[in-house]
Amino acid sequence: MEENLLPPEQTSDNDRTIQVNIEEQMKTAYIDYSMSVIVGRALPDVRDGFKPVHRRVLYAMNELGFSSNKPFRKSAQTVGEVIGKYHPHGDKSIYDTLVRMGQEWAMRYVLVDKQGNFGSPDGDPPAAMRYTEARLHRVAEAMLEDIEKETVDFQLNFDDSREEPTVLPTRIPQLLVNGSSGIAVGMATNMMPHNMTEVVDGCIAYIDNKEITIDQLMAYVKAPDFPTGGIIYGMEGVRDAMATGRGRVVVRGRCHVETRANGREQIIITEVPYQVSRDALTDRIGQLVVDKVIDGVSDVRNESNKEGTRIVIELKQRDAVAQLIINQLYKYSELQTSFGINNVALSKGRPRIMNLKDLISEFVEFRMDVVTRRTRFELRKANERAHVLEGYLKALDHLDEVIALIRASRTPDEAKEALISRSREEKWYISQSVFAPTDFYTQEEGLTETQAKAILELRLQRLTGMERDKIVEEFNGLMDVIKHLTDLLNSESLRYELIKTELTLIKEKFGDARKSEIQYLADEMRIEDLIEEENVVITISHLGYIKRTSATEYRQQRRGGRGAVGSKTREEDYVEHLFVASTHDTMMFFTEKGRCYWMRVYEIPEGEKQSKGRAIQNLIQIPGDDKVKTIIDVKNLDDKEFVQSHYIVLCTKQGIIKKTSLEDFSRPRATGVNAITIVEGDELLHAEMTDGNKEIMMAVKSGRAIRFPEDKVRATGRGAIGVAGIEVDDRNDEVVGMICVNKDDKSKTVLVVSDKGFGKRTAIDEYRITNRGGKGVKTIHVTEKTGSLVGILYVKESEDLIITCKSGITIRTGIVDIREAGRATQGVTLIRLDDGDEIAAISQIEEEAEAETGDLSGEQPAAEAGPDQATENTNDSTTETDN
Repeated sequence: MEENLLPPEQTSDNDRTIQVNIEEQMKTAYIDYSMSVIVGRALPDVRDGFKPVHRRVLYAMNELGFSSNKPFRKSAQTVGEVIGKYHPHGDKSIYDTLVRMGQEWAMRYVLVDKQGNFGSPDGDPPAAMRYTEARLHRVAEAMLEDIEKETVDFQLNFDDSREEPTVLPTRIPQLLVNGSSGIAVGMATNMMPHNMTEVVDGCIAYIDNKEITIDQLMAYVKAPDFPTGGIIYGMEGVRDAMATGRGRVVVRGRCHVETRANGREQIIITEVPYQVSRDALTDRIGQLVVDKVIDGVSDVRNESNKEGTRIVIELKQRDAVAQLIINQLYKYSELQTSFGINNVALSKGRPRIMNLKDLISEFVEFRMDVVTRRTRFELRKANERAHVLEGYLKALDHLDEVIALIRASRTPDEAKEALISRSREEKWYISQSVFAPTDFYTQEEGLTETQAKAILELRLQRLTGMERDKIVEEFNGLMDVIKHLTDLLNSESLRYELIKTELTLIKEKFGDARKSEIQYLADEMRIEDLIEEENVVITISHLGYIKRTSATEYRQQRRGGRGAVGSKTREEDYVEHLFVASTHDTMMFFTEKGRCYWMRVYEIPEGEKQSKGRAIQNLIQIPGDDKVKTIIDVKNLDDKEFVQSHYIVLCTKQGIIKKTSLEDFSRPRATGVNAITIVEGDELLHAEMTDGNKEIMMAVKSGRAIRFPEDKVRATGRGAIGVAGIEVDDRNDEVVGMICVNKDDKSKTVLVVSDKGFGKRTAIDEYRITNRGGKGVKTIHVTEKTGSLVGILYVKESEDLIITCKSGITIRTGIVDIREAGRATQGVTLIRLDDGDEIAAISQIEEEAEAETGDLSGEQPAAEAGPDQATENTNDSTTETDN
């Protein structure tokens, strides 16, 4: 190809004409221009997350002293300062930057406190800069903290008249929490905001494990979190962005349906997607209605105000399907919007696409550099101050000589030289009583020029005895500071711990809950994600029917009340076991024949409070002649450290006790495993999980209980028989329960209940510690009125007691309402029983406020639960009528 040369210019003999290739010249100029835009205008720095204009605005406000605890100042003053000193561009771009940093609908965490009209989420422009006022927000101050301690590099400004920082020493991972967007030359960036708490947790997780994977980090940083809330619809694009730096996030507005007094429904939009104008969305919906794209809508209006978003869509007919219209709004309007994620930022001066781990690692690396530089600065300043104090102390130890030398000198310079020479001749040192030699600070012989100058500038009042004590105290304090800073510089692990501590403080100061809800698509969900994590009551009937019910369905009642129907069962059946667990836990089922089976809580069928449930044999492979006796809740069987440090303690009706490591039960099998070998005529009664340091109590039907240390029972394998726990010599007597107690926990008491509805609480100290295998001591006074002992629990006052009768009646009452009494008493009435009815099972549950409401849906009134509307309670309880 022919070279396209510039035509030679007509010049004099003294001038020179340089001919260049115009193609190369344009290419070079355009590359220079594009790099200037990329580095100096459009892309953020990965370290502090700012473009130069944002950084300059915040730095200028900091230099002007516009801090969060000072009065607001005119925005025009900030803009003028930035233009004159750091950013010689148009005032509009600078003011727009200042305004956006103060808009809570644009920034997830605002950096500027605003006063005046800063615009609105509907797209209204802000007032002119001469009318509005601004100052730094506390979040921005955390980004500027320590900037005076040589933590970052500075560069000359546009006219070389002053210096400006190349980056801010932020303690906050700003790029992740607030995101960024910009269009450069040949590239662009669009980074989403995230939740501060999640990002900080992710940074700490990365510091703890540098080999952490993206999936593991996403357990902390789940998804973007927009300042306007909304619903993130689907996670596939988010996962792509987290893993590769490029992806797509779909955001929906939040809406619900309300019914008006005339019976017609209206759709209320309370949150709109990020960067969507509420007015524009209202106009768009109105246009869709006019164009007949959406039918059944009579009116659309924007009722939003300073309190929040409210867009009302009124439906025409009473039979209009609101959900169908909502789906049409998602399809045709900006109520559903997608954002392309493109994580491009400057790393070491070069643009780079970054995934989640890259962004976190770059920030942590930057914080390590800031902390190191800050520590060096503080150490230098501490050494300089200690050096001056060292000179003071030497002078005070030779005060008369110093005064004489100064008086004999004609000029300050002569006095300074005299002090230096005399102190070195006589080898002045600080006395050993003040300074002990260390490996991090060594005092010099005599005085240096700096010390001599400081002594000459010393005020006379510092020569008093009290002032000398202050100098000694300050010097010794500086020695501790210097040692700490030296250790910090010599240990990378200490610096990482300091970074984690500072991040934790940031989370405590500025962390908050998520605003954007995450909604998974059907093909993205794990079964655990589909199930809401909540506490449920698991019930198992005498004939083996199981179900789970929300704990809130069991309302709290005063003790002595009538109770309510808890489960519809056949006449010969009754609820025998109640257990409270989270839906994400693993349940271990132990049967009376000594077998162990496993099931996740969410796999247990859900049923109403009055429903019968499903036969347990249809869920786990239990033989027809066996039945579940006890269940244990385990959070995570994959946690090796946990399973290796915990045990399963089992007891039988004949008083046998056995302990086995939880690790032996950590590999679930569909057919179950043998937990204990049961001898003929005996059966498993109860099992509990312990940490190996508890005390075991066993109670028998006749009213006796024994207490002995857990270490009296050595751990054995799953197939072992066990050893004697309590003596059961009466053929009609048997063990009714076992509890594992913590001897140091004074907040808990022992609760015993008899089958005629009597019960009490007793302090654990009333039961003396004995060897296992003995008869024990009396725990309740058993009479014909009280009936036999039916159960024993280890409870605290913040819990509730759930009592289940053989007739299906249940009652929930606060533990705090059951009074404490001695071992040998018979207790107070807990529940009034119908003739022939008995208590079948007792269980404890953590007290929940929502359970303290009145009637529950589906609950039968008291007249259906028994013949009496009200019953008179004996002892110290009051008369109760069921609602």
